[in-house]
Amino acid sequence: MAKKNTTTKLKVVAAPADATPAKKAKAKATKAAKPAKTETPAKTKKVGCLDAAAKVLGESGQAMTCKEMIDAMATKGYWTSPGGKTPHATLYSAILREITTKAKDARFKKSERGKFVVAG
Repeated sequence: MAKKNTTTKLKVVAAPADATPAKKAKAKATKAAKPAKTETPAKTKKVGCLDAAAKVLGESGQAMTCKEMIDAMATKGYWTSPGGKTPHATLYSAILREITTKAKDARFKKSERGKFVVAG
């Protein structure tokens, strides 16, 4: 069986060359006006996991594990996991990445195995 060609051709219609500015203004006036934008209150920036961890460590003043930091962040309402199964592992990895990339400028310092303190 032969297939029919089902493609359609579109005609391009150009705007009339005799459109005067008065006609254009009239066409704009007949269009519905958009409602004015209302100002929305400025959204507060969400605190990230690393920022919340630095805040918790600074407040506690002692070395903490990542699980302890996650629990403290959730208790104080600084940050909660958006549904991840292992937020402590993600936090541990992020802290180590910051320590290796920023070196002396990092906010964290490893005090002992699995525990971190605020640097400086």
